[in-house]
Amino acid sequence: MLVIPYSLALTSSNIEITPVILLLQIVQSIIMFGVVIFFGLLLSKRVGIGLPLLENVLEGKNQSKELKSLLLPSIVLGALAGILIIFVSIPFNKLIPEFQNMETIVSAWKGFLASFYGGIAEEVLLRLFMVSLFVWIFFKIKKTNDGCPTVIGIWLSIILAAVIFGLGHLPATAQIVELNGIVIARAIVLNGIGGIIFGWLYWKKGLESAMIAHFTADIVLHVITPSVLLLLQ
Repeated sequence: MLVIPYSLALTSSNIEITPVILLLQIVQSIIMFGVVIFFGLLLSKRVGIGLPLLENVLEGKNQSKELKSLLLPSIVLGALAGILIIFVSIPFNKLIPEFQNMETIVSAWKGFLASFYGGIAEEVLLRLFMVSLFVWIFFKIKKTNDGCPTVIGIWLSIILAAVIFGLGHLPATAQIVELNGIVIARAIVLNGIGGIIFGWLYWKKGLESAMIAHFTADIVLHVITPSVLLLLQ
């Protein structure tokens, strides 16, 4: 629901979101994410990638220590991901006029609402489910002597999910500009930066850390950046 205003503004769509359409989208999301979360939790457990905050809550433990240990690095790396994406996008945007000043098209409040979708939904789909699935597949192919996933297998999983993360943005991108090699490369590279950073955090600190980092990156990209650009105009 929160991402709808951002999506409509970005595509300049005239589609009317009726209560029936909204209800169908919610039902569809509940079913899809129900399946994704079930298998994501199952697979992450099998490959040893955790959700420390959630696990502590469910076990009745104090999660303040875990929160303190992951909050600052998650915010810092998320902000770094956002800044890197901004700078790396500059040469791409010079080659693709449609993306110049794209940040200022959508209101900051819509970007803020959409950041929750990125931080929660995309991390559940890409990291909890997809990274865990790839790690599990590589784990079945090769494991360490003590029965754990290999570092190479984990990194391949993170990179594959990051590439898929970039390709997953192409349908929305196609509504703005005609797809070509440069546009596709832009989507993979820019989203891949975040995907690799969030994937590493998921591996090392858990899903909550990746969620916080992704949310922070989106705040930098969709709230702070457009606000600053509007002030400078």
